[in-house]
Amino acid sequence: MHTTVGIIGGGPAGLLLSRLLHRAGVDCVVLESRDRAYVEQRQRAGILEQSTVDALREAGAAERLDTEGLVHDGVELRWEGRAHRIDFPSLTDGRRVWVYAQTEVVKDLIALQLADGAALRFGAEVHSVEGADTGRPRIRYTYGGHDETLTCDYVVGCDGFHGVTRAAAPEGALRTYERVYPYSWFGILADVAPSCDELVYAHSPRGFALHSMRSPEVSRLYFQVPNGTDPADWTDEQIWDELDARFARDGWKLERGPITARSVLPMRSSVTEPMRYGRVLLAGDAAHIVPPTGAKGLNLAAADVVVLGRALIRQHRTGESDLLDAYSDTCLRRVWRAEHFSAFMTTTLHTDPDQSPFDTRLQIAQLDRIAASPHAAAELAMNYAGLPLP
Repeated sequence: MHTTVGIIGGGPAGLLLSRLLHRAGVDCVVLESRDRAYVEQRQRAGILEQSTVDALREAGAAERLDTEGLVHDGVELRWEGRAHRIDFPSLTDGRRVWVYAQTEVVKDLIALQLADGAALRFGAEVHSVEGADTGRPRIRYTYGGHDETLTCDYVVGCDGFHGVTRAAAPEGALRTYERVYPYSWFGILADVAPSCDELVYAHSPRGFALHSMRSPEVSRLYFQVPNGTDPADWTDEQIWDELDARFARDGWKLERGPITARSVLPMRSSVTEPMRYGRVLLAGDAAHIVPPTGAKGLNLAAADVVVLGRALIRQHRTGESDLLDAYSDTCLRRVWRAEHFSAFMTTTLHTDPDQSPFDTRLQIAQLDRIAASPHAAAELAMNYAGLPLP
């Protein structure tokens, strides 16, 4: 079996790329190791940048987003019992963000692609990618109990940091830069209406906390914990008490409700360069990982595949490879900007286990500056709402 573009991974990056290519008449096949039900239930990101929303609209995949998504025009920062709101539209020429869970984005894209007859193979376990430096790379996989081979003009790896696509490049061809943070996020989903209209990022002596939401009825909250924390060690009451302490502010109350899901998420940054070897290209988590503090993971993945989709469509229609040749450099400029912003948000708001009182005062000074300086606030707003795509 042969296709123009073989896409490994049926998460939002692979599905959005497939959608863009399919609508442009470029033949492609998506291979996803998990079944459809699992893919549609994976809890991940929930904040969509302006550029991501624009891309979903362009792909014809924003009907539910535009009716059910929650438009947010800002975020609130809290520290030392104070609060400061960052107003996005006034600082970014009208750009904003949407709260719409990754699970819903995935459901929308899958439904559209299947309705259009696009090739999505769930339960297809990819074993290897061969011939990356040839004109026809091969994907070896198992599907329905049979070993199969898919030959492609190009292979796109949207299969994450631990996926097989990264191994298609020989040792030494790619370089990975990493940072591991000395803390994790304890995340919960709760059946209770959010206690805020917009996200709240809290710095406290007890550690970081974030109040987010998934819908008007479901709250999503996180708080900083030591690496290796077992979520089963915390009772529901202890979780709510800890969140209460970290969000503490006069005149504000954290509403409590049944906790329906809990997990601990390690924090790290990673960038692999270049994002291409031969005819194999990396996108999303296969190429880069950001700590979730800046809400950049899903949005970077969407930006990658929008840039890559344009390049592959141009190559297919005209035979010109200029955009494809520039893919890695184009994306990496945006990736490193997002990595910097995510690291800034993370180190400004979290408490390092080895942090000194001096370090804490520097964090407070930075938060004070954001509150006092329109320029500092605009820098945060532009990066959070998302820089325009090239």
